[in-house]
Amino acid sequence: MTQFDINVTSQDCKARAGFLHTDHGLIPTPIFMPVGTQGTVKAISQRELVEIDTKIILGNTYHLYLRPTEEVLSSFGGLHKFMNWDRPILTDSGGYQVFSLKELRKITEKGVTFSSHLDGSKHLFTPERVIEIQRCIGSDIIMPLDECAPHPCEYSYAKNSMELTLRWAKRNKLAFENSQPRYGHSQILFAIGQGSVYKDLRAECLQQMSEMNFDGYAIGGLAVGESSDIMYDIVDFSTDRMPKDKPRYLMGVGTPENILTAIGLGVDMFDCVMPTRNARNGTLFTTRGKINIRNAKYKFDENPIDENIDCYASQEFSLGYLRHLFISKEILGLQLATQHNLAFYLWLVRTAREKILCGEYRQWSQDFMKVLSSKGV
Repeated sequence: MTQFDINVTSQDCKARAGFLHTDHGLIPTPIFMPVGTQGTVKAISQRELVEIDTKIILGNTYHLYLRPTEEVLSSFGGLHKFMNWDRPILTDSGGYQVFSLKELRKITEKGVTFSSHLDGSKHLFTPERVIEIQRCIGSDIIMPLDECAPHPCEYSYAKNSMELTLRWAKRNKLAFENSQPRYGHSQILFAIGQGSVYKDLRAECLQQMSEMNFDGYAIGGLAVGESSDIMYDIVDFSTDRMPKDKPRYLMGVGTPENILTAIGLGVDMFDCVMPTRNARNGTLFTTRGKINIRNAKYKFDENPIDENIDCYASQEFSLGYLRHLFISKEILGLQLATQHNLAFYLWLVRTAREKILCGEYRQWSQDFMKVLSSKGV
């Protein structure tokens, strides 16, 4: 059995439906991965994640390395057992977090030296060390250390950054091949394509990454300030140059519109903090459009949050009650909104998959994006 099977490719766009095989479960694609940076998806329990049929979550190497630490994770037998989650986990390398520290890190050929945002202590992430940490975490999908160039950046900076990412990719892969999983389940290693907004750099990076034969391929360095049109152009360009028999992951993206567009451009996997962060701020994504639950017009609204979403929070609580919780600053409001928003995102990719399988994706996505651009009810 291969790790990734393509079932259907759309006839009128690049959208595709497949399955990614892991020891902790089968992942149907397209898929959205809720972000559980520190071993928890904010404001929702693991049981509720299962109830809304979350197939895979994302953790972060940088944060888990600093807290709870490798020692704790190892003593519990890895992150799955530590957080009581028996479904797949993908861990980001932590590179994005390290590079966002700016004044607290130094990049060299060896790796990145950085100061902890918690206590100022000094640490070094090398490609080899990042693989070692993720072996300790026990994630099903490991991401390599790369450099995420800022936007905007000069061509020369983007070129040097991309070339460093390629050299690190070789070291990541060698370290992965020379080590073994620690907890009895297999792990796979993705690559991350870089090159900023420069297509020749993207093409060179993806060509060399493909020759290294990673288990999956991610598009990195987007959603960092460029316009949506530029992002879509780079995604479209990149997926044409990625292996057809491997999963494609667009990192850190994004809005429901971003996801639907990127699915049409051939992307399989997504993650973003938007559904959970927006939920905690009172913004809900619904099948009628985006709404601000604090709006006074919902004060007497007895309608469910969204009757079209098969979720306890979405169907069993009224808009008026949820507004009351937010106005009263009750924690339950954050929990219900988070559960609903994640259920909506998961419904979105499940429905996208269904439409791909029946040959209706392009028309459905175009029609539904018009709904998404409305202001709800």
